Amino acid sequence: MTSQVKIFDTTLRDGTQGEGVSLSVEDKIKIAQKLDLLGVHYIEGGNPGSNSKDIEFFERAKQIQLKNAKFVAFGSTRRKDTPVETDAGLKRIIDCGMPVATLVGKAWDFHVHTALQTTLEENLAMIYDSFKFLKSKGLETIYDAEHFFDGYKNNPEYAIACIKKAEEAGADWIVLCDTNGGTLPGEIYEIVSKVCEIMTAPIGIHTHNDCELAVANSLTAIQAGARQVQGTMNGYGERCGNANLCSIIPNLQLKLGYDCLTEEQLKSLTSVARYVSEIANVHMPVNQPYVGIAAFAHKGGIHVSAIMKDARTYEHIVPEWVGNKQRVLVSELAGQSNLLFKAQELNLNLNIEQAQTKEIIDKIKDMEHQGYQFEGADASLELLLRQASGGLDELFKLESFKISVEKTASQAVVSEAIIKLNIRGEIVYTVAEGNGPVNALDNALRKALIPFYPTIQNMHLSDYKVRVIDEKDATAAKVRVLIESSDSSNTWNTVGVSENIFEASWQALIDSIRYALIGKTHITQEPEVQKERFGLVNH
Repeated sequence: MTSQVKIFDTTLRDGTQGEGVSLSVEDKIKIAQKLDLLGVHYIEGGNPGSNSKDIEFFERAKQIQLKNAKFVAFGSTRRKDTPVETDAGLKRIIDCGMPVATLVGKAWDFHVHTALQTTLEENLAMIYDSFKFLKSKGLETIYDAEHFFDGYKNNPEYAIACIKKAEEAGADWIVLCDTNGGTLPGEIYEIVSKVCEIMTAPIGIHTHNDCELAVANSLTAIQAGARQVQGTMNGYGERCGNANLCSIIPNLQLKLGYDCLTEEQLKSLTSVARYVSEIANVHMPVNQPYVGIAAFAHKGGIHVSAIMKDARTYEHIVPEWVGNKQRVLVSELAGQSNLLFKAQELNLNLNIEQAQTKEIIDKIKDMEHQGYQFEGADASLELLLRQASGGLDELFKLESFKISVEKTASQAVVSEAIIKLNIRGEIVYTVAEGNGPVNALDNALRKALIPFYPTIQNMHLSDYKVRVIDEKDATAAKVRVLIESSDSSNTWNTVGVSENIFEASWQALIDSIRYALIGKTHITQEPEVQKERFGLVNH
């Protein structure tokens, strides 16, 4: 029988304590709705009394009908020497109207004396009184036993006494917290196993990543008997972050056979992770396991040759199981296998025996020697391959462009671009202003093309990066421009290289337009490979 593990997401609370993470109320609502669709069981929204943002969030949360999750309000056990009936924090948790409450309480005698500056007996009373009070109000309650593992290692009898008090008061979950993130997996397994033997209430785990072990510690705790795991999307959190649910969930479900999400929900993991990254405006590492854009990317020719025969040679799961996809990178390290893979993906007919294939490889390597980088510009690579195979029509041709930038003492900088294009045999002149030279060029290009190709109104430039290729040449150095473009359903990247930043920008810009106009001509099929082929278990 499959064991179920409850997923507790604290991105909206613990995750926002990470450096550089700041979410508006609207951001938190959007992320909460995505997390609910993902299928997590608990969404911790924040502390209803800590700030006006969280107060407004819980007011709006009352109007949201969740399909899979429960909203959770966070707070602390009552203040020392304060009756629960008059404790402001507990009252706000009750008044916010959420069905579940998480209370953090000390489980380390050192913290009781140093941080709370009270007695061990009073801390036990604070835990008991708080949970007894919330249970009397009909709430589901979760005790986050703060610093439990440090407390256990220092004074195991007292750490156990703390969680026993919460259980005695009726707490529904006892969650053991590695708050400082310094506990090792072996210690986690030993301690959680002992706790599970003596406790009746179900156990959860909450780890931090200060030793790069939060995911490993979470998995170890589940194997030792815990049945709730707390973490954040993309591992956001204070200091080194919290346990990353984007790794924990597929590891639990695909590797260890626990029941966390449905198969369909798991397929949305990558899109939800990237959505949260966009909303939080935090760059997602390309090599992030399972959900990163490079998680299933292959570059070495030997690797690509092998995965063309069987993906199991260099992939531990089918990428589509978590909503990701296999990618093959083409670069100076590429061999024929890389190019053939890309051609097959695009339904292009390239024959390994033909001289044309070698010519394309040589051209790509020569362009990369000049500074082009196709690893991050798949759209430019696709256009290059289509052009080489004769499968790309010339949609428009540049006759000339001129850019002017004017700055006066009384005016801000004004940029203007004039473009002359040949579109379907018709010469078209346009002029447009922009908040910078590249923006002006983009506006003038669109102005010329939209009457002929109205679909480009649906796309927009979503990112623009410039990198100096060889800084020793100072202002005469070549630059590489990477442009990311998006429409309602797709994102693509293009590249341009030149000693002139406007020329490089133009190359990347027209590639982005051309790619939008040709559209996607292939759909990556989900591999018809069963989990058993990857040795994945299903308890």
